[in-house]
Amino acid sequence: MPKYLIQARYTNQGIQGLMRDSASGRKADVQAAVKAIGGKVEAFYYAFGDDDAVAILDLPDNTKAAALSLTISGTGTVRVRTTPLLTVEDVDQALEVQPQYRSPGA
Repeated sequence: MPKYLIQARYTNQGIQGLMRDSASGRKADVQAAVKAIGGKVEAFYYAFGDDDAVAILDLPDNTKAAALSLTISGTGTVRVRTTPLLTVEDVDQALEVQPQYRSPGA
């Protein structure tokens, strides 16, 4: 199953909700949403800095990843960045593909 890195930043309203729900309560809600679309939370952490929370999710496909990201971002309480993760084997396979490409100005 494809993996995705989720980086989330709470809005002020989202932080107020986190304070009411608790960190473990928010994690449980994320786990329930991911499970409902056929996925699994591999890791979930809170963080300092640019992101307030980061997670690695196993999701069935890009469509489900986009649906989850849009649903969460659509609440207006969390800004989400979703990054598909590639395995070492995926990149090795990509390196074997030789597309024909001309760089700008070449």
